[in-house]
Amino acid sequence: MSPSNRLTNVRAPDKLLIGVIHLPPLPGSPGYRGAAVDAFIERARQDADAILKAGWHGYVLENFGDAPFYKDRVPPHVVSFLTRIAAELPGAETIRGINVLRNDPQSALAVAAAAGFDFVRVNVHVGAMVTDQGIIEGRAAETIRERELWAPSVAIAADVAVKHAYPLGDGYDLNEAAKETVYRGMADALIVTGKGTGVPIERSDLTTVRRAVPDRPLLVGSGVTPESLADILQEADGVIVGTAIKKGGNVLEPVDPDRAILFARTATTSSKK
Repeated sequence: MSPSNRLTNVRAPDKLLIGVIHLPPLPGSPGYRGAAVDAFIERARQDADAILKAGWHGYVLENFGDAPFYKDRVPPHVVSFLTRIAAELPGAETIRGINVLRNDPQSALAVAAAAGFDFVRVNVHVGAMVTDQGIIEGRAAETIRERELWAPSVAIAADVAVKHAYPLGDGYDLNEAAKETVYRGMADALIVTGKGTGVPIERSDLTTVRRAVPDRPLLVGSGVTPESLADILQEADGVIVGTAIKKGGNVLEPVDPDRAILFARTATTSSKK
């Protein structure tokens, strides 16, 4: 049974603005530079505050700095640090998500359930994709069953043809992939992206997925700018934005409050047209 929360209940003409909090390298990752956990919490809190004060509906927290990523299960200490950070963040009344990179939905569910978050993002939920981590196979059967056991209120937002990946084998059909992700994989919402972080989507991909699955929330998860926002929101139910709201448009920088406010104003203006 799909959970009922602020993500799954979005309905037109409402449109969602979800920001991304990209954490710096956590302890144990190659880029870690010795910062205490309190420093991670403060950085994430500042980003969350900037996103929410700008009028956005929520945010996604992810261990973006932990490259190179494990292709599936992350070590227990990563889950612990993510849970500690997530539990300290504001916005309990907003839409909050977790993405444990590269593709660890079970750990994401654990963090979300413990911290009271609304959804997890799953990069490969069904099928198989060729990535820089190797071949990643979806584990919808395990993910859905574990969600039902101990995280029933947490929604699953799954990517279709996720960025930084290519379908395994010939004959990939985006229309069928979208249907199978929802109607066989039982995802609660879908995400469409471009080829990489900050890369715009193919507009035709958005149309294909929307027509294939008209009855679930559909979000665009990369490359959205204030200039493209109005057009995207004509078909999508919302956007997940990271790079374009960072200082200087640099994904590694903190959230720029002015950029976040510009997005919110653009979304409001487009919804009135």
